Amino acid sequence: MRVSAKLFPKNYEDPAVRRHYGVLSGAVGIALNVLLFAAKYFAGVASRSIAITADAFNNLSDAGSSLIALLGFKIAGRKADAEHPFGHGLAEHVAGLIVAIAIILMGFDLGRTSIRKILSPEPVEFSALSTAILAGSILVKLSMTLYNRSIGKKIRSATMRATATDSLSDAFATLAVLASTLIARFTGLNIDGWTGALVALMILWAGWSAARDTISPLLGCAPDPELVRRIVAIVKEYGEVVGIHDLLVHAYGAGNLIVSLHAEVPADGNFAELHDVIDVIERRLKRELNCHAVIHMDPLATDDSLVGEAKKRVQDAIFAALGDSITIHDFRMVAGPTHTNVIFDAAVPPGYPLGDDAVRREIDRAVGELEGKYFAIVTIDKPYEGAS
Repeated sequence: MRVSAKLFPKNYEDPAVRRHYGVLSGAVGIALNVLLFAAKYFAGVASRSIAITADAFNNLSDAGSSLIALLGFKIAGRKADAEHPFGHGLAEHVAGLIVAIAIILMGFDLGRTSIRKILSPEPVEFSALSTAILAGSILVKLSMTLYNRSIGKKIRSATMRATATDSLSDAFATLAVLASTLIARFTGLNIDGWTGALVALMILWAGWSAARDTISPLLGCAPDPELVRRIVAIVKEYGEVVGIHDLLVHAYGAGNLIVSLHAEVPADGNFAELHDVIDVIERRLKRELNCHAVIHMDPLATDDSLVGEAKKRVQDAIFAALGDSITIHDFRMVAGPTHTNVIFDAAVPPGYPLGDDAVRREIDRAVGELEGKYFAIVTIDKPYEGAS
């Protein structure tokens, strides 16, 4: 039991545990792919099959990819230093991108080789040993797919999910090679070059999928909606917090999240006590979600009936003009001799059909039509999915 707990720890949120699984997956991937390369290369040379040989070199590239992923997890596990105050967590995604590029280059190379074989076909010799090697390879790759997919989901690793996708495409590629070998044996139809080209296309697709999954976090993708929901749920558990907005999540690799948000609190409350509540929330977010949280308190006039009534009228007007998916917050009023400025933020969900300028014009029109001569001063927000 101690050996099992050490080899397969369960605290998936711990950065050290993530690194452990990344290194373990990389080491296993290197060993298995090198063995598969050696077996398939022997089978490909013995049978003079370009498809089997191509599949062998695909496994060799997978071994190199596993090595890069292993190094990426090792670097990502380093602590923050003077030059990298937010840690090295993004190295995992950089490693995943390098893996994806290597897969794509291998796919192009195998595609060229397969085209030459299509133009100048050579007879393929059937071998029971080659067939057994291919069948065994499929089982190994399917096992690697299930393992990497399971761990990748638990530790939320795009690199391991990309590795799982690559392993699955390898299994289908090897299945295609096996099918072409059996077809040649029992029908005499030589589709070896065509199968090699199909394998190359599968490899290219796997490389593109892996690149897409690793580039997105490097560019700064939206956070996991489940994480956003958990942050919002924790903050809203405290009665002193009337509402929240302007939630931002910056990810510097798994286990290194910087979170900031505005918490609306009663303007007439005891600010020393409210500050203490905010401190408690920040510490809890760190403890439960492993994120560094900075919370700004926004005083809200909860007992001002005039402001509350005006906010409701403005919100209802926006609902009528643009639908109930656009909400407002940070509502303030500045009265003047000829009109009243109503100042607020409008939260426009991602994918809303109108652009920001069009939304702002519609809000200006809707508020301007309200009785009382209101002018709207609007800031457009883009809330995350799960933040409502």
